[in-house]
This record gives sequence, structure tokens and C-alpha cells, in this order.
Amino acid sequence: MKADAVFEGGGVKGIAFIGALAEMESAGYVWEKVAGTSAGSVVAALVAAGYSSEELYRIFMDMNYLAFLKRTGWGRIPLAGPVYNLCRQKGLYPGNPFEQMVESLLRAKGVSTFGDLPPEKLRIIASDITGGKMLILPDDLPSFGLDPLSFPIARAVRMSSSIPYFFQPVLLKQNKNLHYIVDGGLLSNFPVWLFDVEGVPRWPTIGFRLHDETIDMDYTKVTGLFSFSKALVATMLEAHDRMYVQRAHAVRTIFVHTLGVKTTQFKLSGKVREKLFQSGKKAARCFLQKWDFQRYVTEFRNPNGPKRNFV
Repeated sequence: MKADAVFEGGGVKGIAFIGALAEMESAGYVWEKVAGTSAGSVVAALVAAGYSSEELYRIFMDMNYLAFLKRTGWGRIPLAGPVYNLCRQKGLYPGNPFEQMVESLLRAKGVSTFGDLPPEKLRIIASDITGGKMLILPDDLPSFGLDPLSFPIARAVRMSSSIPYFFQPVLLKQNKNLHYIVDGGLLSNFPVWLFDVEGVPRWPTIGFRLHDETIDMDYTKVTGLFSFSKALVATMLEAHDRMYVQRAHAVRTIFVHTLGVKTTQFKLSGKVREKLFQSGKKAARCFLQKWDFQRYVTEFRNPNGPKRNFV
């Protein structure tokens, strides 16, 4: 069964998607096009490159998130280093180790650039905070004078995953002006609409969304730049869990409970990762019990059908 897949951002919680993918693969689904934001862009890129859910499980179970939180150069100086990185580099940690990890995984499948994939196979969301707009990669690369086919997928994933203040942004030049590119979740954390077409689609777009209404935002006392930055990032990343989703999108979305795990909880035990994986499997099973593509088409892609807006 053909389908397109769109993965929401969610930081370290991305392994929950793998459980959902495993169930969908078992049900016979094959992904035609894939897209993602932030952590979802990692999953989307690896799926596009040909990784199975079984392979992804091993990758995400062994992934050392703390390896991405290493400062270099002046940034290693106690106390002054973080201030230097934040003020001068616009982020506490460089994104190079993360990009290198994604690049290595892609190369193992013989993939490096968008040109190595079938046309329109992969879309990645990033945020251009200089231009104040959402970027869909590789589509928007020509506006920066860049060839979409030769652009590294790992660099695009790094852009989409550059959590503000945590990771240093990627710089692109446009008309001699530098543009700062950061986490796609800033502008579109769940672009399930990305592959929609006019009229009746040939196959569905399935959304993979991390969701936890039980998360309570910890009170953060703002005493300076760092505490302010922490509160700002936490609010931006976790608030998506409370947002409503249009019913037309909700009925084609797998909502995966994240068990209270926070987006930036980089020290994630194997036990918690396994629980997230199983949560993804459970969510996909529940989705498959209710999902009916023809009913979705009748209710939401028929212009004369009933109009249902929110859940």
C-alpha cells in the first residue's frame, strides 16, 4: 500500500516514530514521499535513503545524543565559553558532529545529496529567521544560488534540527546577505499538508506526530540570559504538544504518546527508548484499526462532503 509520510519534530523522542513505522511496514505500507521537521527530518532522510524500521531501531537505540553537546575552541572555557558561543556563534554547541553522523548513515546506503534520490522523494522543513520565512528543502535552495541536486541532505537535516540557542545556526548567503537557518519546528513542526494535491489523492499522506497532553511545563525562574533562553526554547518546543490539529489532518495522523519525555532530554536511557518505541507501535496499531482511506476521501476530499474542522 503506497503512502506518503510526514514526521513531526520532537528532539530525542524520535525513536517513537520507529515503533510506528515498524507497525506500518508490517501492515504492508510502502513510502513514496517523505518529509520531516527537526528530529522528524532525520527519520525522513533515513527512510528516503532506504533504511527499514529494523535498521532504524538499532541506530536510534545506540545513538549517543550527548555526543552532540560538545563545545569546541573558545567554547570549552569554563563559564566564559558558553557565553562566547551563545553571543558570538548564536548557539551553545556546533552542529558538525550531528551533521557528520547523518552523513555517515546516508553514505552507508549510497546517498549523499538530494540528487541521489528519486525526484521529490524527500522534503525537509527549516526556518530562515533572517528572512522571516519557512524553507522547504531542497525546493527553496535556488533562491540562495544553490543547486538542489548537489546539496547535501545531511546539511539540510542539520538546518532543520538546529534548536535555537542549543545548536549554532547554518548560514546561507543571499544577495550578499547572510541568512541564519534554524530548527524547522519554529515555523512548521508538523507539515502534514506538504504533499496534498487538488482533488482526490492517489494514495494517503500519513502523519506521525508526538503527543503528550500530560506534560507539565516546569516553572523557570528567569534571572539572566541563560535562564531566559532555556525558558524560551522549552516553551517553543513543548507547546506543540498542546496545539489542536484540524480534524482532516487528525484522522490521517498517528498520535504517539511520548510518556513525559522532554524534547531536550539528551540523557535518555535504553529503557526509556524502548518504552518510546513500544509507544509508537501501540499508536500505529490503534491508528490502523480506525483508518479508512476511502472514508477519508469521502469526508474530507469531496467538496460537497461535510465540513469538520477541529478535534
